Amino acid sequence: MRVFRRTPRAPRRRAAHGSGSLLVLLGCLPGLTAPLALTLCAGGVERPTTLKPAGPAAGRPAAAHRAARPRIVPRSLWLDRTTAGHGQPPPRYDDKVVAVFVHHTDSPNTYDCADAPRIIRSLYAGQTGIRNWDDIGYNFLVDRCGTIYEGRAGGVDRPVTGAHAQGFNHRTAGVAALGTFTDGVPVPRAMTDAIAALAAWKLGLADIDPRTRTRLVSSNGQSRYKAGATASLPVVAGHNDGFRTSCPGAALAARLPEIRRTAARLQGRTTTRHARTGVSQPAHRTR
Repeated sequence: MRVFRRTPRAPRRRAAHGSGSLLVLLGCLPGLTAPLALTLCAGGVERPTTLKPAGPAAGRPAAAHRAARPRIVPRSLWLDRTTAGHGQPPPRYDDKVVAVFVHHTDSPNTYDCADAPRIIRSLYAGQTGIRNWDDIGYNFLVDRCGTIYEGRAGGVDRPVTGAHAQGFNHRTAGVAALGTFTDGVPVPRAMTDAIAALAAWKLGLADIDPRTRTRLVSSNGQSRYKAGATASLPVVAGHNDGFRTSCPGAALAARLPEIRRTAARLQGRTTTRHARTGVSQPAHRTR
């Protein structure tokens, strides 16, 4: 008879007991008339907690902070055949958008919102006519009722290289507020809300926090920074942050902190940690 011998089992280890529970948390030159005046603004052109948040699990990327795409009126609704009388070259693209520059168009504020397409056509005619540009410089325009219009051609959801912030057109988007917003001029809430929604969506495509700063490399010595210099700029910046101009006007510039906070909230960001510490993005070379 065969005898089967048992293999002895290894002794069980006693679980170690910790001493406590582990908590894991998861403005430009005023007074000019359109279309010349309209062309010039583009010229430069929580509470604290004692618990340490846990990072993402190994091998699992952090969740991106995306915002809903706002309604954007296509350029085909403001650009008629008469206005578009010159050959349109192919658009240029970057790999992503890491910053937004806010402008104003230095045009009258008393327009009817239904007249916004005509104003944009005048801007386009001035920039492609007097300035001999290939297209309108701004990527987007916003009227006082909060309607967002597509500006420069190439696709609103793509990182189209604009012509709105001299020295810092690469990897940025230009948003122009229709009107003049110098010191003391009321800025419509619908307009700032629309700018915030647009910035939240556009920056969210690259998971960029609107409250932080980014480093951009100037491509043109006519900006505030000599060519080749690295500038630390707000992710949502005024035109005057990168160029010597009064644009976007003192009143609109004063609303930028609110626009940044609203954009971050729309992205689902619930902490102000980055805003307090001023975390910067890696340097991005511009054109």
